[in-house]
Amino acid sequence: MADTRAKLQNLTMKFGGTSLGSADAIRQAAEITRSALAESADQVVVIASAVGGVTELLKEGTLEAASGNTRYTQVAEELRAKHAACAEFLPTSEREAVLKEIDSMIERYLQFCESVRVLGEAGSRALDHTMALGERMSVQLLSSALRAVGLPAVVVDSADLIVTDDRFQDAAPDMAAAREKVNERLSPRLAKGELPVITGFIGATPGGVTTTLGRGGSDLSAGVIASCLGSDELWIWTDVDGVMTADPRVVPSARTIEAMEYREVRELSYFGARVLHPRTIQSVLESNIPVRVKNTFNPSNVGTLIVPNLEHENGAIKAITAIPNVNLITLEGKGMLGIPGIAARTFEAVARTGASVLLISQASSEQSICFAVPRTNAAAAVEALESEFELALSRNNIDRVWAQDEITIVTVVGSGMKQTPGVAGQVFTATGNHGINVVAIAQGSSECSISLVVKSEDGDEAVRAIHQLVIEE
Repeated sequence: MADTRAKLQNLTMKFGGTSLGSADAIRQAAEITRSALAESADQVVVIASAVGGVTELLKEGTLEAASGNTRYTQVAEELRAKHAACAEFLPTSEREAVLKEIDSMIERYLQFCESVRVLGEAGSRALDHTMALGERMSVQLLSSALRAVGLPAVVVDSADLIVTDDRFQDAAPDMAAAREKVNERLSPRLAKGELPVITGFIGATPGGVTTTLGRGGSDLSAGVIASCLGSDELWIWTDVDGVMTADPRVVPSARTIEAMEYREVRELSYFGARVLHPRTIQSVLESNIPVRVKNTFNPSNVGTLIVPNLEHENGAIKAITAIPNVNLITLEGKGMLGIPGIAARTFEAVARTGASVLLISQASSEQSICFAVPRTNAAAAVEALESEFELALSRNNIDRVWAQDEITIVTVVGSGMKQTPGVAGQVFTATGNHGINVVAIAQGSSECSISLVVKSEDGDEAVRAIHQLVIEE
């Protein structure tokens, strides 16, 4: 993992669930951390996700308890077995101490689930309480593995560092409060030469109630900690060599992207790629902290560097990604022309259903609006719109509200597109040459991405056709 770059003063590293999913993986994570301290940085802070699959197990057991059955007892045994297997390589004394601590947590989980079963209810606050155990168990394993290779690892619970609101299951960090906590409770540990191993995914309300940060929560935790510490870099360790030009399962010729801008990664994340969650980028944006995405199982690979801005672009198109299982909803009618507030009423109605709008397209004639939502939200969205515009439909000012299913959104990303004439034409030529019909399009004024709506059966072919433009650059 050695390189010729100058040694960093402070480095924050985050290991994902696959990077901690087995004894070998945890041993590798420990060795990566040891090498980072020896070769890359004077100080290292580690954030850990739960062992792969554990968070869903914890959630499943809790929900099953709420429904009145005792599946959670089986979940507890699965958790014991999984963590015992991950700890098998540790020295005997460390292994026994770690498994005793983990067993204590699992016992508390069983007691909590029994209470949930009696009550017959598990709300979002209860789920946060149990799902946080995954990270609290994994940091025990990883810190022990680090001590086994001679590093002064100490466990730190991020609930003591990251202050959030009370939106359980998807809490938002309070950066100012978190910065104060980090300065008070984490910086002194670093000054003493300790190696903090911090739980990802977890925060706490100002009153100390445990929260979780939602999808991508461990990455977000890492971004918050890195920003609060003013780290020189944030490294995200996962199971791929970095951000890819496309999903290699769809495009075998996909390759790792050496460098990207924050906004490019935000676009890819929003449109379904397995990269950093947009909130992670937001957490380091103000601090201008570079982020590296690296492979735990191929640490010598340099991975992908993500920075605020790149001076020189190597090509207009950086990557192509796709969101399947989407429905395209259209509101159309000649009576819509020139009537103020149609768009506002449309999206207010959809928002009331809790649906996330993935893409919006409107013709300049104002006679139709179409937008994409996840398939699971489509029926409720259509029903809400029919109710909202019941009078307009009865008067034929709006002809109909309808949904087209079996849709995929294909998105082309690259900040260099803004300076490169003809990119959109090349994209549509590529899809046209493969006989792919584009149902709708959307492009923001930043020109960092172009989104195409195609039939699901054409989704993979569209990605492959457009990816050829990347290869030819």
